[in-house]
Amino acid sequence: MSTAQVPPVTAIGTPRITAGFDEYGRLDLLAHQEVHGGFAALSSGELIGLADRIELRGRGGAGFPFARKVRAVVDSCRRQDLPPVIVVNATEGEPPSWKDKSILTRGPHLILDGAALAAAALDAEEIVIGVADDGVGQESLAAALAERKMPCPTRIVVVPHRFISGEGGALVRGINGEAHIPPGRKVRSSDNGVMGLPTLLSNAETYSQLAIAARLGPWEYNSVGIPEEPGTVMLTVGGSASAPAVVEAPTGTPLMEVLEMCGADMGPGLLVGGYHGKWVSAEQAKTINISRKGFAKVGGTLGAGMLIPIGSKTCPVGEVAQVVQYLAGESAGQCGPCRMGLPDLARAVTLVSLGGNAVEQVRQAAGMVKGRGACSHPDGTSRFALSALEVFRDDVLAHANGEGCGKPVRGILPLPYTAEKGARKLALDWSRCDGHGLCSAVAPEIIRLDHNGYPAFPQTPLPPWLENGARKAVNVCPALALRLTEPTTAG
Repeated sequence: MSTAQVPPVTAIGTPRITAGFDEYGRLDLLAHQEVHGGFAALSSGELIGLADRIELRGRGGAGFPFARKVRAVVDSCRRQDLPPVIVVNATEGEPPSWKDKSILTRGPHLILDGAALAAAALDAEEIVIGVADDGVGQESLAAALAERKMPCPTRIVVVPHRFISGEGGALVRGINGEAHIPPGRKVRSSDNGVMGLPTLLSNAETYSQLAIAARLGPWEYNSVGIPEEPGTVMLTVGGSASAPAVVEAPTGTPLMEVLEMCGADMGPGLLVGGYHGKWVSAEQAKTINISRKGFAKVGGTLGAGMLIPIGSKTCPVGEVAQVVQYLAGESAGQCGPCRMGLPDLARAVTLVSLGGNAVEQVRQAAGMVKGRGACSHPDGTSRFALSALEVFRDDVLAHANGEGCGKPVRGILPLPYTAEKGARKLALDWSRCDGHGLCSAVAPEIIRLDHNGYPAFPQTPLPPWLENGARKAVNVCPALALRLTEPTTAG
């Protein structure tokens, strides 16, 4: 069970979830018991009381109080006279995020402990653990299940490694054999989830934190971190960091301490909360302590714990354009704001990166999707794009003036497709190009004409959803000047 794909894991202060990782690498059942010890079963009331007293909130992004989720499931079970299902969301579909996968690969028994606690307390019908089909963590989790007895039948469900497949409603749909996309309407899994049963759904770190709290008790658990948000959080530090890592840190830890530990070159800004999060300036980052409240002070969110400094050696506008193109392609296609609005937003951001004066188009396109989607994807994507306009104002103006920032796009913001993974790029033979302009008419999402009438496009891998348009642009070029490069490695 290789952990080579997962970044190094470290801790600030005394590790809890990551305890034993340095000594054992991966904790099998015997090592897990030696490091963490045992715990007593809890009733449903005791489970709710424990979650309340430690202020446990979901660590998958939304931060919903875990105790309220349990109460809702208990009430629904009584009302409908049905048993519940426990669902662990370990899909982690966002490209920059690795915290849940680090637990899956290194400490899977903590996840199983938390799920077992909840299942026994609620007398659950089944435990279902959702993992992505990227091959990270599934083998480790299966081996852990083979080592122990769970309080009820437990199975692993593999879902596509897509951005939207990790959304809670999408995971429940996938478990039920439906399309792995958000339901498009508000559905309470606590009332009607897996197999139509009341379902307790939370992410892998949340169940791991529950397992730690059950062993320590609320007083000792709350002895670390800040009073209003006690305990530790798992963070993924990537981007420009010279030593990217998954870091377990007590709440209240200064953000800069975490970034400096990972050798992060801040540059002009930092992305917090992932690709549905917000960009904050380098100055704002220096004022933040790790907590929901700390990020909220600058209008950001802790989300799923992703910290992505942009650094000073890449073009931030080009990086942002690539991610917006990716997010537009990740749409479930269930509503107009996603199906048509996000491609418009991606086109506008790409135009800015290529030197077009399209800043107002970005704002208009983002305004057209905000608050109108069938799920949170349009809102999150527009927040990502609009906050980038503010934080990278100088670079945006340089691009809009046609000068550019003079820096290449280095791929600091990770994407699931790269040239090495089989993605293609557009290339132009300048000796052939006569500036006919047909290519920009066929593929306006990625090609514009510069002030001399020649095509301009990103020198970065094409998102899969734009490859057909790029092929059409290649095919209409009368001078045969435009082509698609072959991938570096067969994808």
